[in-house]
Amino acid sequence: MREHPAQQEAESAPGCAVPATAAEVLLDGHRATRDRVARSILDHGPSSAADLANRLGLTTAAVRRHLDGLTAAGLVDAREQRVYGSRGRGRPAKVFALTDAGRDAFYQAYDQLAADALRWISDAVGGGTAGEEAVAAFARARFGRQAEKYLEALGSAEAGERTEALAQALSADGYAATVRRVPSAAAKAPAGAQLCQHHCPVAHIAEQFPQLCEAETEVFSQLLGTHVQRLATIAHGDGVCTTYVPAPGAASSSALRAAAGRGTDAAPTAGTSTDDSASAR
Repeated sequence: MREHPAQQEAESAPGCAVPATAAEVLLDGHRATRDRVARSILDHGPSSAADLANRLGLTTAAVRRHLDGLTAAGLVDAREQRVYGSRGRGRPAKVFALTDAGRDAFYQAYDQLAADALRWISDAVGGGTAGEEAVAAFARARFGRQAEKYLEALGSAEAGERTEALAQALSADGYAATVRRVPSAAAKAPAGAQLCQHHCPVAHIAEQFPQLCEAETEVFSQLLGTHVQRLATIAHGDGVCTTYVPAPGAASSSALRAAAGRGTDAAPTAGTSTDDSASAR
């Protein structure tokens, strides 16, 4: 199963090895065995505890403990084993299968599949400018459908709270979004906001197809009813996708840029840039 990137870096960084305590060694061993149990289910399909014990050379009791942990984490679920033909006496055997979350815990080539699909769309219309526009049209349609889900949440929010409402809707879709208020360019004017997305499910695809980020920014503008400025993106290598949202009534783009720059100086956000080049990402 996948490890967190930070964990992988820490383990591979030279000179960072820290002697493990006995408890840590036992915990790591427990996790490794649990992952072996999950991997065996992935490779062989729904399996009983006895089947897993035989494959992995473990006791049935030990396998059941790991299955209990995987079930509690929502990674596997138990079901009755299908029997084809006549079934003997007694209760049907219980088998354990991976849930969708359990399958997602293993590497799958969804990113490559999505990139190949977008590249095919581009090539199908001849590539070049026409291809870029075809991908952009797809991105706008995709985010447009996504935005329909957010309209209800934003519609019930006060004008000054729409950015927070959008952040909550994005978080529900896995973007881990937050809002940070930043000073306005004009004295005594309402503060603008930075909409920060700490996770991007399509970051690897957006590295190759920036039209995805551009379409998302357009949708934010439409939902919030104002021009917004993208300051940074995870796809471009920044730590956070950051979008500046001006306060209601803020008009000029020059004032917007000044406010965005002042906001990042006063309350820095990881991965935020105020260059004009950053806003075009």
